[in-house]
Amino acid sequence: MARPAAGGVLMSQAVQPAHADARGELSAGQLLKWIDSTACMAAEKHAGVSCVTASVDDIQFKEKARVGQVITIQAKVTRAFSTSMEISIKVTVQDVFTGMEKLVSVAFSTFVAKPVGKEKIHLKPVTLLTEKDHMEHNLASERRKVRLQHEDTFNNLMKESSKFYDPICDEEEGTVSTEGTSVQSIELVLPPHANHHGNTFGGQIMAWMETVATISASRLCRAHPFLKSVDMFKFRGPSTVGDRLVFNAIVNNTFQTCVEVGVRVEAFDCREWSEGRGRHINSAFLIYNAVDDREELITFPRIKPVSQDDFRRYRGAIARKRIRLGRKYVISHKEEVPLCIHWDISKQASLINGNLEALKKLADKRGWEVTSAVEKIKIYTLEEHDVLSIWVEKHVESPAHLAYHLLSDFTKRPLWDPHFVSCEVIDCVSEDDQIYYITCPIVNSDRPKDVVALVSRRKSLKDNNAYMVAVKSVILPSVPPSPQYIRSEIICAGFLIHATDSSSCTVSYFNQISASILPFFAGNLGGWSKSIEETAASCIRFIENATDDGFISTF
Repeated sequence: MARPAAGGVLMSQAVQPAHADARGELSAGQLLKWIDSTACMAAEKHAGVSCVTASVDDIQFKEKARVGQVITIQAKVTRAFSTSMEISIKVTVQDVFTGMEKLVSVAFSTFVAKPVGKEKIHLKPVTLLTEKDHMEHNLASERRKVRLQHEDTFNNLMKESSKFYDPICDEEEGTVSTEGTSVQSIELVLPPHANHHGNTFGGQIMAWMETVATISASRLCRAHPFLKSVDMFKFRGPSTVGDRLVFNAIVNNTFQTCVEVGVRVEAFDCREWSEGRGRHINSAFLIYNAVDDREELITFPRIKPVSQDDFRRYRGAIARKRIRLGRKYVISHKEEVPLCIHWDISKQASLINGNLEALKKLADKRGWEVTSAVEKIKIYTLEEHDVLSIWVEKHVESPAHLAYHLLSDFTKRPLWDPHFVSCEVIDCVSEDDQIYYITCPIVNSDRPKDVVALVSRRKSLKDNNAYMVAVKSVILPSVPPSPQYIRSEIICAGFLIHATDSSSCTVSYFNQISASILPFFAGNLGGWSKSIEETAASCIRFIENATDDGFISTF
């Protein structure tokens, strides 16, 4: 039987028919109400005074719950600041017949203490009892930094996005307008909708927002969509009993099997209602999936912006998606799970071929989405089942064969890539296959990282102007992990180089990002760093400043 952690709160609910949606599953709106109630009680248990919801962010829905099952919600304060607290929330579902328990959702809320009258309060620190408590306490500080700089980061990304357009949107057939997805609804706040402070219950507002967002998404997919995640609920101001709440929802953009819906809430008292002058009290961005009759995910049509407002919302959704990718590292902590690929001389041909084929498959995957484009550099990302991959495309004014020889020699990598401190050949398997010992700088940890990697280079047999450099980490008994370094993993990475003419080429860098190297990419993907663009620009300069006479003679 689950027990609340020290200082935590535990809520258990049996899912009844009244809690279900059209698919017979627990409605996301009902779950949001339970989550907000539990988080509020955890906040007030720590603060000792009334608390109100400031925001709820990064809600991820991993499993569904059905009528008859039992929902358990655990909430706990991870860190207290001066007057605000971060609450971590974990939701599980249990089947009463089998006893099997699954993770439904994880989320983080921010609550603000509201003492009575003019009383001032400074929250006491959270008591840390376990190693996990310490880890979450540290991560909470990083998450707070991300929240505080969210608006500036978003504005910077919007300025950047105005400099380029999404070519797929312009060229692809079957794109649709979002005009038909607009939904408006109104609710009168009654006493049962109020919380114990007399204001409209935050969980109720979130539930109403989820309802109109679901209707909006359904108009695009012609099916019953289900909530996959929530970017952020941001409470801008209170509303009270007697207010009229007007909800406006519309689809902003689609990303393969996901659709983002934006919801805006305005509150009106009687006078404001007659004057048509409302108060903006809440905004949220909800991400949905939908399935067909065979329970397979539906691919949404691409959106075609028409009006200036359409373009603003379209680009805003891209910026938010990029920020979400960057937040993945600081929002949650994932332990590295080594793939344990041992280097075996008797199987070296198979391991080398697997290295090359993995890079080909990664490059050939569908669903890559552009997130940034600056001059000669374009960045794409791909998410598949919580696996994040990145593709950096660079146009280089140098011959393809020169770029190939420079990039396939990893001893030169530290000359242009600041993420590599040293690269040393420790096993020359063949002329085109070498094993390197690589060291990297300290990022978000107390020690630098190192990795043992197999680098395989090939010139295409089918296309004389195409080249490949594949990289994958291996385990070599002669180079065991050192206590001075954190041993890291490269799942699949490398370069594909294609000649555009005799004096220029396109260099594409791919990386299926592991937990250990995510810190090197997180800031850039989130929009608060330019490390990828800067490294790509350095790579371009390195290749373009080189000459055939100076380098090719060494191979």
